[in-house]
Amino acid sequence: MKRFSLENEMRGPDAIIIAIGTNDASYLKSKDGNYVSSHDFEANLEKIIEKGKKYTDEIIFIGLTKANEAMVAPTPWVPDFHYRNADMKIYDNKIKEVCKKNNLKFIEMMNLLKDEDLEDGLHPNSAGHEKMFLRIKNFLEENTII
Repeated sequence: MKRFSLENEMRGPDAIIIAIGTNDASYLKSKDGNYVSSHDFEANLEKIIEKGKKYTDEIIFIGLTKANEAMVAPTPWVPDFHYRNADMKIYDNKIKEVCKKNNLKFIEMMNLLKDEDLEDGLHPNSAGHEKMFLRIKNFLEENTII
């Protein structure tokens, strides 16, 4: 949050675009729960919005993408972490709800990427990034933000 404020103070943005939630939604086997609880995640979103509104009313959230569960449940890099699409959808819906409640824009990503668009089962490869870029760019143009 400290960096969020610092970056926005320096830049004086017309709009803030936020992509958040994938790691929060991950399931930790050792914890038998998500990395960040759904309740805490919602509270964190509200805090981010509150801070963001000090700089602009134009706050846009990017939705979560699906994972290739065969590759990331568990992840090879941290076997305790599991990325499950059911969890991703819950957290994605939480972002949508908070956006609706706060009259903010939301860019849907959940069904955009296919398994072949994911480098390691979680992170987009070049083709995946291109698809995301085009969706975001089109949204921003359609809403006369750029």
